Amino acid sequence: MRRDGKWAFRTAADLAGQLVIEQTQNRRLSRAAIEVLAIIAYNQPITRAEIEEVRGVALSKGTLDLLFEAGWIRPKGRRRTPGRPLQWATSDAFLDHFGLESLEDLPNLKELKAAGLLDTRPAADAYGNRAVEGDAPVDTLEDDAEPDIEPLDDEELLGLAE
Repeated sequence: MRRDGKWAFRTAADLAGQLVIEQTQNRRLSRAAIEVLAIIAYNQPITRAEIEEVRGVALSKGTLDLLFEAGWIRPKGRRRTPGRPLQWATSDAFLDHFGLESLEDLPNLKELKAAGLLDTRPAADAYGNRAVEGDAPVDTLEDDAEPDIEPLDDEELLGLAE
């Protein structure tokens, strides 16, 4: 084709549809997305509020959307409680991707510990020492006083918080 006094190569209009390059883009899931996927797999059907309760932190807005777009989770009706929250469950694509015939093939707690995928330390030790300089040690608090502990958000879990 000639454009503005210059020549340029262009694909014929009748062939353009056949020459489209399709590339799959592999994206790694965040740690939070992996946690949510595991919670759904082991506790399905489950609502967003229940996922947040299990994790102990609020669920970021796009986590369920990302898993849904990947085809690993699907809506599974609404819970018959006030507000009628949407329930989530894993899809057949989840089973296919992880090579599972059914949900019964998911590893149990004993198998996960044997594979080294679960931390066997007590829960308090698993988070490490998070004391801030100048804070009183927990064991010096009065018996009826409660320590000021806030749940970690997704950025803190991933080590992105400043």
